[in-house]
This record gives sequence, structure tokens and C-alpha cells, in this order.
Amino acid sequence: MTKRLPFFPFRRHHRSAIDAAMPRPGAPPALAAPEEDELYEFDYFYHEPGAVPGTLRIDADALPPTIVLIDYCETKASRSTIHEPEECIPYLDSASVSWVDVKGLGSEETLQRLGRVFSLHPLVLEDVVNVPQRPKVEEYQNQILLIARMVTLKPSGEGFCSEQVSLILGPHYLLTVQEEPEYDAFDPVRERIRTNKGTIRTHQVDYLAYALLDSIIDGFFPVLEVYGEQLEALEDEVVMNPSRKTLEKIYQMRRELLSLRRAIWPQRDAINSLIRDENPLISAEVRVYLRDCYDHAIQVLDMVETYRELASSLMDVYLSSVGNKMNEIMKLLTVISTIFIPLTFIAGVYGMNFNPDASPLNMPELNWYWGYPVCWTLMLTLASSLVGFFWRRGWFENFSASKND
Repeated sequence: MTKRLPFFPFRRHHRSAIDAAMPRPGAPPALAAPEEDELYEFDYFYHEPGAVPGTLRIDADALPPTIVLIDYCETKASRSTIHEPEECIPYLDSASVSWVDVKGLGSEETLQRLGRVFSLHPLVLEDVVNVPQRPKVEEYQNQILLIARMVTLKPSGEGFCSEQVSLILGPHYLLTVQEEPEYDAFDPVRERIRTNKGTIRTHQVDYLAYALLDSIIDGFFPVLEVYGEQLEALEDEVVMNPSRKTLEKIYQMRRELLSLRRAIWPQRDAINSLIRDENPLISAEVRVYLRDCYDHAIQVLDMVETYRELASSLMDVYLSSVGNKMNEIMKLLTVISTIFIPLTFIAGVYGMNFNPDASPLNMPELNWYWGYPVCWTLMLTLASSLVGFFWRRGWFENFSASKND
């Protein structure tokens, strides 16, 4: 039996509702839970203690796998759909470069047959099927396993989709297994192979692995570009018109940026290990290209860290803006109260209604002919004097500026 350990926001799994509802000491009020399709959760797969190594677990909603073979050399290239895994056997030791792309993890039987065809170690098949795994590189006999996270923008342009991509590099073949069949970042590589653009068809299979890995890393840049634009919009919203919805947007962005960091950080280390550790399956020439891929990973990580710091600073700006707004409201209420305090005092004194017939000291003004107009004149004079005093002090200027904003 297997389980998944809830960890950080990513992909399609959902954070515990209890965890979302539990307030933290000193934290802002709990936010309304986002819709299910807006939640991401990054769960690392793990077995229960004592489970048999190599056990496969297929998600109930996983789509059946489709297998596409791209075989090419310097002079020609072909693409075909594979219906049975055994059809790949003639391509394992061919002189050409064979790229077997498996999309979907919905059939344990097909995956087991693929494992036998490519002589995959049971632990390799386990890492490929039991998703998600932490991005990493592992070396086996005549094979290198590379686990990576690939992100693509959603069609709506808001948020991103993430999936695990496994690359198994052999002497003459590259086996890729994608968790989700709908989206990937490999179309530019497929087009370069089809049109013989660049030098990809003049290199061996290790260069193909580099090209796919570079496409995965470069796929982070369009996602980060969208988040950069959203951060700029949030900055204006936080300063001009902060609201509870703004706070929810900041929280959501911080969670998603944390997910991107969780995806790119170990991939940077994995690429570094490919460069550092010599392996006959990766040539010295390709290691030079991998250094450029490593540099792109560093750039992505720097952008993610910068955006995370900006999102955290937006939270401080939001709290400051809300505090300033509250101070302006309290200031206005204090000014109004200060104006009416002396008026209330005068009205309270003359509302006691002492009898002047009992004593000449008991409010003789109650019987004056001009008593009522004099009382109003006194109150209006006091109110006008206070308003003029506050105006000269500039206490009304912030109110008018807030109204204009």
C-alpha cells in the first residue's frame, strides 16, 4: 500500500482543508479557500514502511499511455506511433538516434512491458511511475535516469501546470515518460528534428537529452514572465486600492512561487551532477552544452527568489496601506468628535433646565429674549473656530487626497 505525503503547493492535488482553516498565532485572518481547480500541491511520493521495493501505484485518474517513436539520423527522420512496447526492440541498438516518448501512466501492464523491453531496473520503473519524485539523477548499468519537473502555462494564462518528466538515457536511445499527455515543452525540439534545423541531427542521443532538458528549463521563463506582470499589477493595487481580495492574491502568488522554487532548485543540482560526474553516455562536448543549461537554471532560480521577495514585501506594503487607511478613518472620526464635544457640553449645560425663580444663579439666560440665538451663535462660532484651526494645521488635506485617489 502506498501513500502521498502532503508538502508544498503544486500540481493538481489539494491541501488539507483542516490545515487551510487553522489560524496561526499573529497571522492575518484566515482567507477563503480557493476553488479546487485553482489549488496546487506538491506531494512527494513515499511507500509505507516495509513496502516491497519496485511496487508501482497507478493513479485512478491517470490516462492510458500513448507511445510515439521518433527515429532520425543526419540524412532522414521518421515519426510513428507504437502500439506494442515490443515494437521498440529493433531500435535499441540501431545506428540512428531513437526517441521513445511515452505520454500517460494509466496502464501498469504497458509500463511493465516497457520496463522489460528497455531492461529497466525495478527502482527506475518505480521512480518513473510513482509520481511525483524529487528531481534527481541516478546512474545504472548502461543507463542514466533523470527526473525533472516541467511547467507550462495554463491555456487561460493564469497559473501553470506541472508534471514529472522522466528521461532514461541509453547508448542509442532516449526513453521519456511524461505524467500528463496534454501539454509539454518539447515541440520546438520535435520541429528541429523534423526540419533538420540546427545541428541536432548531427549529434548523438546525449545531445537529444540535453535539448529536451534545456526545453524543460526554458519553459520556466514564460511562466515567470506572467508572474512578473502580475506582481506589477499587484503593486499598483496594494498601493491604490488594497482589499481582502488583494491579500488572497498575494497569498496565492507566494504559494505558487514557492512551488516553482521547489521544482527548479533540485533540477539545478541534477544538471550540475551531470556536468561534474563523468559518464561514458555523455560526451565532453555535450557537457559544455549542459553548462549553458545549468546557467539557465540559475537564472530561473534567481528570478523565482526575486519574485518571492517582492511578494513578501507586498504583504508588508498591504498591511501598511491598510494601517494607514485605518489611521485616516480614525483621524477623521477624531476631528468630528472634537468639533462636537464643546457643542455637546453647551447643549448639556442648557439642557439641565434649572428654575431661575428659585435663585438668580440658576441659569437666568433661560428667560433672555435673545438666549436661544446667542446659544446657537456660540456653538457655531466654536465649531467654525475648531474647523479653521484643523484646516490651518493641514489635517483635512489627507482626507481630500484619499478621496481623489
